[in-house]
Amino acid sequence: MNGTEVSRRHSSSSGDDRRPEHEHKGETRFSMTAENCRKEGEEAKTKDSGRNPVPLSNSAMADKAEREQSILPNNQRYIHIPKIENVVSDYNIQKAIKAVTRNKGAPGVDGVTTEDIKRDFQKEWPKVKQDLLEGKYRPKPVKRVEIPKPDGGIRKLGIPTVMDRIIQQAVYQDLVYTFEAAFSENSYGFRLGRQAQQAVLRAQEYIQEGYDWVVDIDLEKFFDRVNHDILMSRVARKIEDKKILLLIRRYLQAGVMENGLIQPTEEGTPQGGPLSPLLSNIMLDDFDKELEKRGLRFVRYADDANIYVKSEKAGQRVMQSIVKFLTTKLKLKVNEQKTQ
Repeated sequence: MNGTEVSRRHSSSSGDDRRPEHEHKGETRFSMTAENCRKEGEEAKTKDSGRNPVPLSNSAMADKAEREQSILPNNQRYIHIPKIENVVSDYNIQKAIKAVTRNKGAPGVDGVTTEDIKRDFQKEWPKVKQDLLEGKYRPKPVKRVEIPKPDGGIRKLGIPTVMDRIIQQAVYQDLVYTFEAAFSENSYGFRLGRQAQQAVLRAQEYIQEGYDWVVDIDLEKFFDRVNHDILMSRVARKIEDKKILLLIRRYLQAGVMENGLIQPTEEGTPQGGPLSPLLSNIMLDDFDKELEKRGLRFVRYADDANIYVKSEKAGQRVMQSIVKFLTTKLKLKVNEQKTQ
């Protein structure tokens, strides 16, 4: 293929060879291109002080108890079904507010900060909640922010308003466990309880087992190129609530404000919001399942994936077939200059 190759790696016992941010002999490199959009989707592990913007009602306390109960009588497991009512429940919204205000971050197009929202939320939330329940809520466009990449390029982020970050976080909290249960064991980016170091260790295991030819897949501008229809069809496999599906699509199509002008977003899931990392894993789960179906050894961290084989010939064959799968089935563009 043009500008591509399959490279060989060798195992190493050196501790320095296990750092994901550098490429050494005998390790897999993970560029982690989406790392800076992360963190909005993680639940707070410490309790914030001060008054809650949403008072915790008796029904919300019951909701909390139900959600945290993993085993029911007679060893029956509780199966959570995502619904818009769960998204806007007092308990879920309280958690979302804590996560978003803890992470702070820049204001969106409306200029409202995380400090402002603590003061104004109780006044604005009843109308927003009603609109969400009725399927009428429309997110504001994201604000375009450009940050330099380590390789000298520019990464474009889309910063939602603080209110939209809270709503996205609330949606994430209601959806995440439904999808996490089905994600691949070989996927590590933006996953609960997983990190890049674990991905590197798994890669080292494959190399030590003799799978030392590596197909390095690089998806070109993945977060900007996601096909909305394909993504939403994947979300709808597990989510039946039409209002949640409509809300997610509206977030995808909310538009981007850049230089004072609002541009439509016909594809992509902008980096910068709490929901984007989960959506990226949902989109690429088909890719993971295809690799598993073929019996291939691989490690994926967000939009970076390495596949491990025993010969250069096998690597070339896998590379060609996998690139075809990504471009035809998922409509993603592979950067052939960086895929090797």
